[in-house]
Amino acid sequence: MGRWLGIDHGHKRIGLAVGDTQARMASPVGMASAERHDTVEQILAMARDYQVEGLLVGWPINADGSEGPQGVMARRFASELAKQTKLPVRIWDERLSSFVADQALRGLLTRKKKRARQDAIAAAAFLQDFLSRDGEQTAHAPDDLPWPQE
Repeated sequence: MGRWLGIDHGHKRIGLAVGDTQARMASPVGMASAERHDTVEQILAMARDYQVEGLLVGWPINADGSEGPQGVMARRFASELAKQTKLPVRIWDERLSSFVADQALRGLLTRKKKRARQDAIAAAAFLQDFLSRDGEQTAHAPDDLPWPQE
């Protein structure tokens, strides 16, 4: 397909990464604020800037494969993105991406500077996994799976 924007959605910060399906490489590119009213617009502007053809939202599922509250929150966010853009939106298991980010930054930065970069590096980690595993063919759209009963 081309380029994908990886999105690590959190309560305060959203890490962003860009990856290419041909090169199979992902790189952190920045952050967006999850606390602003225009969060989706921030992400879509980044998607335009990097000329991406798809959006990949990290899906924080539990170690046993079940979906907890954070997973539902991320999937709802992905569903909202899908409604506001014509780009394909997919979700991807982000387990261990924060661990990978922590290891990459270990000993390099102060805690404050580390926090500012950690989410973008985590987004690059699960986007890299998506690219390496042909995720374009296997990833779910956010509404493909049944929603939990409320």
